[in-house]
Amino acid sequence: MKRFQLTALAAASFAVAAPAMAQSSTTNVTLYGVIDAGVAYVNNVATGLNAKGAHNFQAVSGIGQGNRWGLKGSEDLGGGLKAVFVLENGFNLMNGTMLQNSRMFGRQAYVGLQSAQAGTVTIGRQYDSVVDFVSPLTSAKQWATQYGAHIGDIDNLYNSFRVNNSVKYTSANYSGFSFGALYGFSNEPNTGNGTGFSHNNAFSLGASYANGPLTAALGYMHLSSPGTANASGAVSNDYSSATDIFYTSAVDKHDIAAAGVSYQIQAATIGFVYSYAKVKYVNQSSIRVNTFELNGKYQIAPNLVGGLAFIYSDGSVGGATALSGISKGTKPRWFQVNAGTTYAFSKRTETYLNGVYQRATGDAVVAAIDNVGGPTGTGAQSQIAVIAGVRHKF
Repeated sequence: MKRFQLTALAAASFAVAAPAMAQSSTTNVTLYGVIDAGVAYVNNVATGLNAKGAHNFQAVSGIGQGNRWGLKGSEDLGGGLKAVFVLENGFNLMNGTMLQNSRMFGRQAYVGLQSAQAGTVTIGRQYDSVVDFVSPLTSAKQWATQYGAHIGDIDNLYNSFRVNNSVKYTSANYSGFSFGALYGFSNEPNTGNGTGFSHNNAFSLGASYANGPLTAALGYMHLSSPGTANASGAVSNDYSSATDIFYTSAVDKHDIAAAGVSYQIQAATIGFVYSYAKVKYVNQSSIRVNTFELNGKYQIAPNLVGGLAFIYSDGSVGGATALSGISKGTKPRWFQVNAGTTYAFSKRTETYLNGVYQRATGDAVVAAIDNVGGPTGTGAQSQIAVIAGVRHKF
């Protein structure tokens, strides 16, 4: 990461009149980023739920870790208090376009105050507490790439969406224990007809404990009327995808609860993650998905890590209208295996090789590994994806 300073002298040309206190202060700014690309193979992928699938070789961007560049900074205000900010852009390396629906700083954008004793309060576009506390314990976030995310990322543990208009508190670390909360405003006046304070708002809570080899975390998030009905609300334009197997109707409520634990035994780390996601649609259809993940990784050499994970997702459908083409009944299930290795050339540059196998069972009609380009489509219930990639951090 590249660091530089903006001082009052350097800024004098564009800040002619500024308070004396501001002129004597220094803001430390860090330029950072991730550049990730690879080549992937999918054995069976279709453009939609009812289309015919085919195998596909493709160059892919940001599957190992989302491509980004950003600026983060702080100013020491004295007495253990700092002003902090982050502006983070997501981009597609293959064509140079911006991600997160073409937002300039779609990954994160916030400003706030940080106290070494009391914690941090920030305002802007941010991650929720489930992502902050539980997501790091999943295999997808550690080594298995986005392909290793849970079915449809319905539990958002691979942060498919962020929360706009949000006020967030993150505590300091108290002997290994930390906690946080977030609220995302709808930014809509109450004029009746379903509008107002709860029309596309969000809130979340989370906590974690880390002590030696043990790490444990839990989190909860609630979204009310997310989507484009109130495009200026907390979560907007994040469910829209022609190949998304779940969000085929407008969402009324989305609830997520998750917990995880990991334990390190010398070179090995074993982890378990559980998530519960319930999506209720405006047409009164709904789906509940309980996901169980057992994962492990082993430090084969100082610069080589191997990982393996088993994931089982148990669904329950209430009303089939919103899920037509996904399930032939009320009990869709998915079984998934993640396997991979990561080799580090240095602290900044590494390569990875990962494979994911997913099979639709029970009443599920299609498999859909996250972000491979689509589900299996008509007549196929298993999907395999393999990716070889390289990643550089600066």
